[in-house]
Amino acid sequence: MKTYSQKPSEVSRRWVLFDASELPLGRLATEIAKHLTGKYKPTYTPHIDGGDYVVVINAAQTVVTGYKETDKYYYRHSGFPGGIKETQFKEMRERHPERIIEEAVKGMLPKNKLQAERPKASTHLCGQRPRSHSTKHQRKLR
Repeated sequence: MKTYSQKPSEVSRRWVLFDASELPLGRLATEIAKHLTGKYKPTYTPHIDGGDYVVVINAAQTVVTGYKETDKYYYRHSGFPGGIKETQFKEMRERHPERIIEEAVKGMLPKNKLQAERPKASTHLCGQRPRSHSTKHQRKLR
């Protein structure tokens, strides 16, 4: 019996909805990463992006356990000496709730050439404010 290798034309994707207010952050991120990579599918192939499209709602109500609300920090660096910046979890939740989930999922994806494209093309995050979708900024497809 030969090992099956999926081709890009054979990929079937579906839309999966996650509610960030139901699961703790880490458990939610592992489920999202599993669906983005497609590892739960019997046709999983590591070098093909065969994952699903993911929609996450209620990013502002992300659940964390313990003292992570005050003790968890997010770090970024400008690249210049002394350019490290830190943001507390509760500040991040107020300003950019979708980035909390983006960072958690990014850390759980495999570190390969597909890592950069998976979350951008496949994940849609909805924070606390619903955005109004006007027709002014939409392109009409033929």
